[in-house]
Amino acid sequence: MIQHARVICTSFLVAALGLSAAAIAQKPFADVGKQPPITILIGSTPWYPAFEKVVGIYEQQTGNKIKLDVVPFGGILEKARNAVRSGQSPYDLMTLDTQWTIEFYDGGFLSPLKEIDAAFELPKEVLSYGDSGYWNAQKRWRTADGGKLMAYTVLGNVQLLYYRGDVLKQAGIAPPKTWDDVLAACAKLNEPPKMYGFVARGEKGNGIRYDWQSVMLAERASVAKDPAAGDYTVTINSPQAKAALDLYIDLLKRCGPPNYGSLGQGDVIQLLATGKAAMGDVVTAAFASFEDPNKSAVVGKLDTVALPRGRSGANGAVIGNWNAGIPKNASDPQKKAALSFLRWFVTYDAQHAFAENGGIPNRSDVFTSDLAKQPRFRWMPAYLETQKFAQQELGYAEGAQVEQVLGLRLNQALIGEMSSAKALNTAAREIEDIFRKSGRKTGTLPPLPE
Repeated sequence: MIQHARVICTSFLVAALGLSAAAIAQKPFADVGKQPPITILIGSTPWYPAFEKVVGIYEQQTGNKIKLDVVPFGGILEKARNAVRSGQSPYDLMTLDTQWTIEFYDGGFLSPLKEIDAAFELPKEVLSYGDSGYWNAQKRWRTADGGKLMAYTVLGNVQLLYYRGDVLKQAGIAPPKTWDDVLAACAKLNEPPKMYGFVARGEKGNGIRYDWQSVMLAERASVAKDPAAGDYTVTINSPQAKAALDLYIDLLKRCGPPNYGSLGQGDVIQLLATGKAAMGDVVTAAFASFEDPNKSAVVGKLDTVALPRGRSGANGAVIGNWNAGIPKNASDPQKKAALSFLRWFVTYDAQHAFAENGGIPNRSDVFTSDLAKQPRFRWMPAYLETQKFAQQELGYAEGAQVEQVLGLRLNQALIGEMSSAKALNTAAREIEDIFRKSGRKTGTLPPLPE
């Protein structure tokens, strides 16, 4: 049965799976044969409970065993780095946040999936998520064009705009279509401390970087000019990026709680779930918790739309997917066992069960299945709409370093330690230095007036 770093008893597993999952486990799934036990590195994310339940179904269906090492977000990368550099990896499968994958692709630390089994193919229904599972070693870029399949998306997160349909309707406000609409609506709805008009992450690090970049993309701004073509000229200190940062700061300061500069994902979810926020920018994977009466006071009251347009007229959203890859230093039998689970997990039945248990499926046919007609899956249209314009960011080997810079400087601008112009100019110089040390063709824009 499923095991974590700690032992999980059978009664807990039964409770975790629930009757619906047990019933699902009676359905026919892909036959992957008898495999040795595997260990998976995974984060304690909002979507983890759904993954755990589907792993339980896999065990019931196949008799094969899986141990889950569940790690807080901040500790996953270090564990993964240590694993691939050890004699033999303690993990047979690792789930990695999308911006971390490049380091593992570029360093040769993962086994291309078709080298484990030449017959392995992703079904055509699987969404591409910006080709983030592929790696073209010559171009040093994630692309299926000349690239090898190194991993695939087990969870394709994007941010959605959550809003209280009842609150907006009572106030005579239509669901926002632009970020200016969000600002106008949140200012009208803001009644602290009873209800905050809008919440999003402001904490230093991945939180503010990821959430802000959706606004950045909506203003047609970028971190670098054209990295896919090898041009790493740093453009983060453009007037468009400054407009996006000023708007983000205005939103959080005017409409968020007093601790807006330290809000993390759990805080944003909690404010929405307790009815303390009228609107929020948060991951799709959080939706299931808002429909759980054990966790939410707003069951049936939160609706979603795709993230709004910027003043440029564009929509922006950052793909925040998690990819599952197999360490190169795992043993051959363990690699095959891990790939057997991946082959099972990507089937229609498994993805349908994943969605039923609160996960985000990676197959287009699940989004058009019977599930889409159910109220608890009312987020699906907004999610599919977002896939039309969502983009991968930081898709280069230096991505983790660039995130560290942005995560610090954006937060400093938010909490008033720097002006927005100074924060972006400082970030631009630091990112240029990172690219230069890596031998990239780089440079910067003229500094913004400070």
